[in-house]
Amino acid sequence: MNRSELVAALSERAEVTRKDADAVLSALAEVVGEIVAKGDEKVTIPGFLTFERTHRAARTARNPQTGEPIEIPAGYSVKVSAGSKLKEAAKGK
Repeated sequence: MNRSELVAALSERAEVTRKDADAVLSALAEVVGEIVAKGDEKVTIPGFLTFERTHRAARTARNPQTGEPIEIPAGYSVKVSAGSKLKEAAKGK
């Protein structure tokens, strides 16, 4: 399902216009992005998803073609965890 299909499904389910559904989806993405960028709190949609910024330490890896060691600097990543309702849906229940 791509974005336009998701917007269409949301607008039909919520009985709102596609424009309104698209605006809400865009706003959700912006809010989650801003909170994760700050890194001081998680974003939790109960039973569905949790978004959290995590820190990755600097490490040494190997170039698979040459075998040379490569230094990878420390940085940040996003951890997304599925909630209980999403896990149950994935099981087909």
